[in-house]
Amino acid sequence: MQPNSENMDLVKKLESTIINTEMPDFAAGDNVTVHYKIKEGNKERIQPFQGTVLQRRGSGAIETFTVRKMSSGVGVERIFPVNSPNIEKIVVNRRGKVRRARIFYLRDRTGKKARIKEKRV
Repeated sequence: MQPNSENMDLVKKLESTIINTEMPDFAAGDNVTVHYKIKEGNKERIQPFQGTVLQRRGSGAIETFTVRKMSSGVGVERIFPVNSPNIEKIVVNRRGKVRRARIFYLRDRTGKKARIKEKRV
Protein backbone atom coordinates (compact mmCIF):
# COMPACT_ATOMS: atom_id res chain seq x y z
CA MET A 1 0.00 0.00 0.00
CA GLN A 2 1.42 3.35 -1.09
CA PRO A 3 1.35 6.24 1.39
CA ASN A 4 -0.95 9.06 0.32
CA SER A 5 1.03 12.15 -0.70
CA GLU A 6 -1.66 14.48 0.70
CA ASN A 7 -1.28 12.92 4.14
CA MET A 8 2.51 13.20 3.94
CA ASP A 9 2.23 16.90 3.10
CA LEU A 10 -0.14 17.37 6.01
CA VAL A 11 2.34 15.72 8.39
CA LYS A 12 5.18 17.92 7.13
CA LYS A 13 3.05 21.06 7.58
CA LEU A 14 2.16 20.02 11.11
CA GLU A 15 5.81 19.28 11.94
CA SER A 16 6.92 22.68 10.63
CA THR A 17 4.53 24.44 13.03
CA ILE A 18 5.83 22.41 16.00
CA ILE A 19 9.59 22.72 15.34
CA ASN A 20 11.41 25.18 17.64
CA THR A 21 13.73 27.38 15.55
CA GLU A 22 15.17 29.32 18.51
CA MET A 23 17.38 26.41 19.56
CA PRO A 24 21.13 27.06 19.89
CA ASP A 25 23.52 24.84 17.96
CA PHE A 26 24.91 22.12 20.27
CA ALA A 27 26.18 18.57 19.91
CA ALA A 28 27.45 15.64 21.95
CA GLY A 29 30.18 16.62 24.40
CA ASP A 30 28.90 20.15 24.96
CA ASN A 31 28.08 21.32 28.48
CA VAL A 32 24.60 22.84 28.48
CA THR A 33 22.10 24.25 30.94
CA VAL A 34 18.49 23.40 30.13
CA HIS A 35 15.96 25.70 31.82
CA TYR A 36 12.90 23.44 32.16
CA LYS A 37 9.42 24.40 33.40
CA ILE A 38 8.15 22.18 36.21
CA LYS A 39 4.53 22.20 37.36
CA GLU A 40 3.84 21.31 40.99
CA GLY A 41 0.14 21.49 41.70
CA ASN A 42 -0.95 24.91 40.49
CA LYS A 43 2.54 26.42 40.79
CA GLU A 44 5.02 26.60 37.95
CA ARG A 45 8.76 27.17 38.29
CA ILE A 46 11.84 26.94 36.10
CA GLN A 47 14.52 24.46 37.12
CA PRO A 48 17.95 24.51 35.46
CA PHE A 49 19.53 21.14 34.59
CA GLN A 50 23.23 21.48 33.79
CA GLY A 51 25.25 18.64 32.34
CA THR A 52 26.99 17.10 29.35
CA VAL A 53 25.09 16.23 26.19
CA LEU A 54 25.52 12.50 25.52
CA GLN A 55 23.59 12.34 22.27
CA ARG A 56 21.11 13.98 19.92
CA ARG A 57 18.65 11.56 18.42
CA GLY A 58 15.91 11.67 15.80
CA SER A 59 14.97 14.49 13.47
CA GLY A 60 12.18 16.97 12.92
CA ALA A 61 9.44 17.19 15.51
CA ILE A 62 10.53 14.04 17.41
CA GLU A 63 14.19 14.99 17.96
CA THR A 64 15.51 14.45 21.51
CA PHE A 65 18.77 14.95 23.37
CA THR A 66 20.18 13.29 26.49
CA VAL A 67 21.95 15.30 29.21
CA ARG A 68 23.98 13.68 32.00
CA LYS A 69 25.13 15.29 35.24
CA MET A 70 26.66 14.07 38.47
CA SER A 71 24.52 14.75 41.53
CA SER A 72 26.19 13.87 44.87
CA GLY A 73 28.30 11.17 43.25
CA VAL A 74 25.38 9.60 41.35
CA GLY A 75 25.00 9.99 37.61
CA VAL A 76 21.64 11.43 36.54
CA GLU A 77 20.53 11.34 32.91
CA ARG A 78 17.53 13.09 31.48
CA ILE A 79 16.07 12.97 27.98
CA PHE A 80 14.58 16.21 26.67
CA PRO A 81 12.48 16.62 23.52
CA VAL A 82 14.03 19.43 21.46
CA ASN A 83 10.63 20.89 20.57
CA SER A 84 9.09 20.68 24.04
CA PRO A 85 7.04 23.73 25.11
CA ASN A 86 8.36 23.16 28.66
CA ILE A 87 11.93 24.10 27.69
CA GLU A 88 12.33 27.79 28.48
CA LYS A 89 15.83 28.09 27.02
CA ILE A 90 19.07 26.19 26.47
CA VAL A 91 22.41 27.81 27.25
CA VAL A 92 25.63 26.30 25.86
CA ASN A 93 28.29 26.73 28.57
CA ARG A 94 31.24 24.96 26.94
CA ARG A 95 31.86 23.25 23.61
CA GLY A 96 33.32 19.78 24.01
CA LYS A 97 35.86 18.16 21.72
CA VAL A 98 34.70 14.58 21.08
CA ARG A 99 35.14 12.25 18.14
CA ARG A 100 31.75 10.59 18.10
CA ALA A 101 28.08 11.50 18.11
CA ARG A 102 27.11 9.31 21.08
CA ILE A 103 29.43 9.35 24.09
CA PHE A 104 27.96 6.64 26.30
CA TYR A 105 31.48 5.67 27.39
CA LEU A 106 31.24 8.60 29.83
CA ARG A 107 28.88 6.51 32.00
CA ASP A 108 31.71 4.18 33.02
CA ARG A 109 34.19 6.94 33.85
CA THR A 110 34.50 8.99 37.02
CA GLY A 111 36.74 11.81 38.19
CA LYS A 112 39.45 13.11 35.88
CA LYS A 113 38.84 10.35 33.34
CA ALA A 114 35.34 11.73 32.74
CA ARG A 115 36.64 15.12 31.60
CA ILE A 116 36.05 16.35 28.07
CA LYS A 117 38.50 18.75 26.47
CA GLU A 118 37.15 22.12 25.47
CA LYS A 119 36.94 22.91 21.78
CA ARG A 120 38.94 25.98 20.76
CA VAL A 121 36.97 28.52 18.78
